[in-house]
Parts: sequence; C-alpha cells; structure tokens
Amino acid sequence: MVYKFRVILDAEEDIFRDIAILEDDTLEDLHNAIFNSFGFDGSEVASFYTCDDTWNQEDEIPLFDTGDVPGEMRTMNDYPLSSILDKENTKIIYVYDFISMWTFLVELAAVEDEAVGATYPETLFSHGEMPADAIEKNFEADDMHDDIYGEFEDDLDEDDLDMFEGDDSFEDYGFEENWN
Repeated sequence: MVYKFRVILDAEEDIFRDIAILEDDTLEDLHNAIFNSFGFDGSEVASFYTCDDTWNQEDEIPLFDTGDVPGEMRTMNDYPLSSILDKENTKIIYVYDFISMWTFLVELAAVEDEAVGATYPETLFSHGEMPADAIEKNFEADDMHDDIYGEFEDDLDEDDLDMFEGDDSFEDYGFEENWN
C-alpha cells in the first residue's frame, strides 16, 4: 500500500507538499522525502514526534541514537510507517534543524494501492515557496504562576527557619561576606 501525506510547514503562509511513500518504508525514508521535497540539503539533525489529534507533542523519534547506552534508543530507521501511522492515527510532527526549528505538521491523507510503474517516495504536489528563515517559536508553559515558586511554594516563613538553630551538623564555612 501507498501512504499519501500532506506535509505542512508551520508558518504564516500556506506552504505544503503532498508526498506518496510505501507503507513499509521507515520514518527515516519519510524524513528523506520531506527534506528533499522542501529543498533542504539533509545535513541537519531531525526528529519526528508522535502527537494526539490536536497536534499536542508526545514521544520523540530521533534520526540518530542519542541515548546514554548505544543501541538502547529506537531511531527513525526502526519504525516502518505502518507501525506508527494508520487510518486512526494520522498525525505526526517533524522538526528539521534544531537551531532553526523548521516544524512541519505531517498528516496521513490517504492509503491507496500502488500505481503501476510509479517510483516511491514521490512528491505529488508542491504549494508555496520556503521562506529564508523559520518562524520563531515561543516555548512557554500554558499555566505559568505569578510567583517564582509556582505550585511548589511551601509556605515557609522566617520563623520556620528556626528549626536549624543549634544544629551543629551544619558546618559554617564563613562565606557571609560573599552574600552582602
């Protein structure tokens, strides 16, 4: 079977590519198809991220094993497309170049029979020109608290610190002059 994806650049302008690729190809094959169809040279690091139906980012699937124990982390090459995406799970996020943070919303649009004589992967349709620079991302939590302690405020005051007076287990290093 052939998976047909719409790959949309997260930008103000409508910029997308429609890509056809075999369901048994890997996420690394899709990565190659995406960077080629958008005109990147492929020299930058990239990752896919699983997500829910509303594009909330979940688990990372990197291009390279970046774990502490070699071979422990699964990479793009370890995932056939059909193991991650199907008619119920149609969305995945792709980030290319972690300096520029080119971010793409990748959605499975159709699953069809292979066309006789077709070569996959294939860019089926291209719309829009790539901007010179990626849009700047604003990474911040949704529910920031007004104070510096957030939800971890422990309600201690100066009187509570009296519990340390007379405790000789703490050594005084004489650094008071550095705190003024």
